[in-house]
Amino acid sequence: MKIVSAKFAFSSGKLSQIPGDGLREFAFIGRSNVGKSSLINMLTGQKGLAKVSGTPGKTRLINHFVVGAGVSAWYMVDLPGYGYARASKSVRAGFDRLITDYVTKAEKLWFLFVLVDARHAPQKIDMEFMEMLGTEGVPFGIVFTKADKLGTNALAANVANYKQELLKQWEELPPVFVSSSENRTGGEEIIEFIENNLT
Repeated sequence: MKIVSAKFAFSSGKLSQIPGDGLREFAFIGRSNVGKSSLINMLTGQKGLAKVSGTPGKTRLINHFVVGAGVSAWYMVDLPGYGYARASKSVRAGFDRLITDYVTKAEKLWFLFVLVDARHAPQKIDMEFMEMLGTEGVPFGIVFTKADKLGTNALAANVANYKQELLKQWEELPPVFVSSSENRTGGEEIIEFIENNLT
């Protein structure tokens, strides 16, 4: 499947503002500045669809983008980044509440892609977030971003180490994807996965 049409639909600051239209939602989340907006733009083939910023914590609302039209339409959802230390405590609490409400209570959420920076070892905040998803029964997969920043061997070693760490807590691994918005790689696998979950 290739995405031929995608456009901004709406933003929401709380769960009750999301319309109950029945369209499935595939959401993207991760620590601030992990590359969510860049990945969404790559997947949709539209450079400026999701606003890319060098400032961590810029996305403070849930942003829905409608993909396709009619009965085959679905939403790609850009969630606020978590763990941005420079945000005030009240703003961070707002992020946490909004994110937690969405991932645990959104009835149309079909799958959540958790983005992690391929350059780094497993971060405590990511591991705790994924543990919460497992406890709540939220279906999710992991997308390693910024794969272009590492050589082939270093990338493979980092991904393998991450999987090893996950297997200390999990009996089996969630789906894993490796991507680079810079090199435009990994997008086909993610879109194919979404397509398989639409039928």
